[in-house]
Amino acid sequence: MSLTSALNIAQSALFNTSRQTSIVSRNISEASNPDYARRAASLVSTNSGAQIGDIRRATDEVLFRQNLAAQSSWNGQSFLSRGLDRLQINVNGVDNASSPATALSKLREALQTYAATPSNRTLAENAVEAARQMVLSLNSGTAAIQSFRTDIDQEISASVDDLNRLLAEFETVNTQIVSGTRTGRDVSDMLDRRDALLKQISAYLPVSTITRANNDMVLTTTGGVTLFETVPRPVSFTANNAYAAGTLGNAVYVDGVPLSPGAGGGNTTASGSLAANLQLRDEIAVQMQRQLDEIARGLVSVFAESDPSGTLSDAAGLFTWPGGPALPADGILVDGLAGRISVNPAMDSRAGGDPELLRDGGANGTAYLHNTTGAASYSGLLNSFVERLETPQLFDPATGLGSSQSLFSFSVETIGWLEGLRQQSASGMAAKEALASHTATALANTTGVNIDEEMALLLELEHSYQASARLMSVIDEMLANLMEVAR
Repeated sequence: MSLTSALNIAQSALFNTSRQTSIVSRNISEASNPDYARRAASLVSTNSGAQIGDIRRATDEVLFRQNLAAQSSWNGQSFLSRGLDRLQINVNGVDNASSPATALSKLREALQTYAATPSNRTLAENAVEAARQMVLSLNSGTAAIQSFRTDIDQEISASVDDLNRLLAEFETVNTQIVSGTRTGRDVSDMLDRRDALLKQISAYLPVSTITRANNDMVLTTTGGVTLFETVPRPVSFTANNAYAAGTLGNAVYVDGVPLSPGAGGGNTTASGSLAANLQLRDEIAVQMQRQLDEIARGLVSVFAESDPSGTLSDAAGLFTWPGGPALPADGILVDGLAGRISVNPAMDSRAGGDPELLRDGGANGTAYLHNTTGAASYSGLLNSFVERLETPQLFDPATGLGSSQSLFSFSVETIGWLEGLRQQSASGMAAKEALASHTATALANTTGVNIDEEMALLLELEHSYQASARLMSVIDEMLANLMEVAR
């Protein structure tokens, strides 16, 4: 081998080692970056030894897609779980202290106490005050639910704005990748950025990817709706400024196709925050409102006044509503009733009423008077109210609870329903978090940086560089000797 050939080989080795060292150093510096994929230089043989062919980026498309799906599912479950916790606190309070079930239990206790000493006007006032707290619980619960739905709308709106921003950036990066691939440039950094954008996009809704020529990528939702193909498809949503019971929320549209909300109760099918928030706003919060409305309707019915002679129709008693004094139909939901129920002014001393009408009857006129003798010890009507709280009645099936049970049991079941959803959600979140963590770890092990391996490789490259440098030094000495002889 000529000295010139040996020199070329040594120079090539030094150059290759320098490039490889630079790549390994970059790997080490990015080891903590979850969006970075390991790089490696491929060597190809040439007449002068070897040279860097291209920079290979570690990938595993199957694991990456699995991780995207797992992260999206976990994010949807997390949003649902947090939403359920917010509803529980906002509506029922800490340890359910402000729940309708707790208020109804206190009302029953006040009635029983009053029935034991019906001559005590203070106990009459206490019973009506318990009724006021019952109304407050329902009114406040309704306001909290509708405020929650309004807040969810704002969250959805912000998410849609951010999703459109991410898709616009995805277009820019994807265009750079396609252009760079066509011209043979290293597009590894852009591929890292595109994968990072995919992770952020999948936090909002689940995506499927299709890779075409020149690393061009198409995005679709798991339902098959195109999200990105050369250019992003529009994602649109119009938020409501306020909600009332019975108000329908607007859909999120992806390229004109409405996005489906999650389903399945606490362990939701929602992947991504958008579907989870739609489920919270349109299903869970709505069903919770229906339950409050049915408690309110049940109260109006349970405490209705009746004509002892049976001639006149029953009329609203302790609790009334905008449709009073007529009673709402049995077992049929009245949207928003929980927000409009009130204590009958005829029994409310704050409104100039007489709380002892609760004991005697007659809030709707003397025809409804039961204590006709005016006896201070009369407790028959009060006891009947307590009994009615435990008497089965019909409830609208739209509440998702039993359609025939006592009002007291129904109110308790509303707590169990929400707590059941929260428990399901917590279990689902733990399972989905474990899957997301497992796939993320598997992906990192396949495409991420192993510091120990990179440091060992760096040491090998250092030895290779030293050997090439020594060879260069020997060749330099030999050339110097030849030139000296030539003189």
